Amino acid sequence: MPGFARGAGFLLLALLAEVAGTVGGFGSSVFFVPIANFYFDFQSVLGITALFHLASNLSKLGLFRAGIDRGLLLRMGLPAVAFALLGGLASAWIETRGLTVLLALFLIALSGWMLLRPRWKVRASAGNAVLGGVLSGGMAGLVGTGGAVRGAVMAAFDLRKDVFVATSAAIDLAIDLSRAAVYARNGYIHSHDLVWIPLLAVVALAGTWLGRRILARVPQALFRRIALLLVLAIGLVTLGQAAVG
Repeated sequence: MPGFARGAGFLLLALLAEVAGTVGGFGSSVFFVPIANFYFDFQSVLGITALFHLASNLSKLGLFRAGIDRGLLLRMGLPAVAFALLGGLASAWIETRGLTVLLALFLIALSGWMLLRPRWKVRASAGNAVLGGVLSGGMAGLVGTGGAVRGAVMAAFDLRKDVFVATSAAIDLAIDLSRAAVYARNGYIHSHDLVWIPLLAVVALAGTWLGRRILARVPQALFRRIALLLVLAIGLVTLGQAAVG
């Protein structure tokens, strides 16, 4: 467990992760997991992230719930939950470094392509939504973060920002509930880490509120580009962390 100074730094970075995740629309775990890896062991990171994300997504749903696309929620959310469960179970015995590298390369390639080809879009089909759910849920269960995969797919659908944030948060909440149960079963949620949960719940609410205020000032045309730049940054940071890990 970090000392007081490091703990305060950790909470500040978690707040920034929540703000960025709200503005990007794909959740804070894509930033929070790399940050938490500097403070906790990998299994603790998985457990803490799942609980932090529960508070984060409840905050988002409270502020953005009117924008939920129920059709997309079902098409992407159901396979995401199923594969989050499978990924969480598999995380107990699969070496995740290689998967983390693959995740990083996928995010860099997809976001880079979409930034270079701004008019290119994934067809808003049921098949693409299901595939996005499978990939994001599986990665969330295995390596603790799949929101950037879902964010990249949803950005390609070119959704309105309120629909993007609300639907992504609803899918994330279902994933978090399922993988938190699996992580508890695997022994990843440690009693000595639970002291952070009330503090992180406050951070999640404050970060979501700040992110919502920022998002209200961002034009729709600029929103998609911000989301893709954040995904690209996540990919680069994740790849760098895997290379030195």
